[in-house]
Amino acid sequence: MDNFLNQFSRRYNFWAKLSAAFFYSIAVAVALNFFWEPGRMYSSGITGFAQVIHSLSLRYFPSPLSTSTLYFVLNIPIFVLGWFKIGHKFTFFTIVAVVLGAVMMHIVQPLNVHLDPLLAAIFGGVINGVGTGFALKNGISTGGLDIIGIVIRLKTGASYGKINILINLVIVVCAGFVFGWTRALYTALTIFINGQVIDGVYTRHQKMQAMIVTDHPKQIIAGIQNTMHRGITIIHDAEGAYAHSEKEILITIIDRSDLYDIHNIVYNCDRYAFMSVSEVAKVYGRFKEQTLV
Repeated sequence: MDNFLNQFSRRYNFWAKLSAAFFYSIAVAVALNFFWEPGRMYSSGITGFAQVIHSLSLRYFPSPLSTSTLYFVLNIPIFVLGWFKIGHKFTFFTIVAVVLGAVMMHIVQPLNVHLDPLLAAIFGGVINGVGTGFALKNGISTGGLDIIGIVIRLKTGASYGKINILINLVIVVCAGFVFGWTRALYTALTIFINGQVIDGVYTRHQKMQAMIVTDHPKQIIAGIQNTMHRGITIIHDAEGAYAHSEKEILITIIDRSDLYDIHNIVYNCDRYAFMSVSEVAKVYGRFKEQTLV
């Protein structure tokens, strides 16, 4: 029975990741060809750089390079980085997502209509953000800055926000020179919206501290360690001020995406437990990142 469940879980996980990659490919193609290209603005990251090179090739090359081809080619060195620094399974699904994205960019034809640039910026950022966030939430990357950011975070524990901002600033400046500075403003807007939507959909990288005051610490500790494999600090001999009863305090660091699980664990083990949750700016020491491979 256990073997059957393990096989089912692996198959479900495989198809879930594949479906997420396919959903992302449609989202990025729609955002690019329905909104960004007609609105004459650039995306963020590798997609944006592919658009920049495509624009330059239209001006200076006899045979312009397509955005879809450039999107794939620019991701190749990043595939190598992910393969050796993150994991083979993770990189495999990243390659699948990028290949599907490049194919969909080619298949989905751009709209030949005049769009309000503000609407194009908003809808393009939202659609691509939802697709990218959904892919990340299912444990796959969409290539580009995703893998670079993951490698930086695994190696240093630091955010790659500054690098991300710097790269996207270059894209905004390129948009200003190619399309005019008004369009550069809309490019900055769609990049900002895209990032906010990704953060809203994908919350795995956001760390939280949970403090639990309980009469049943052993059950809660077992539930957390079996479900989320998190370390827990125990503070003994605490006292409740209302009933002056002896309590135990449990402190653990979790991902924001674990909030639902830890709430259920605490509620099922001790319905009268007190739990507070707060955001964590930085984690030092032996905090185990959930594996991506």
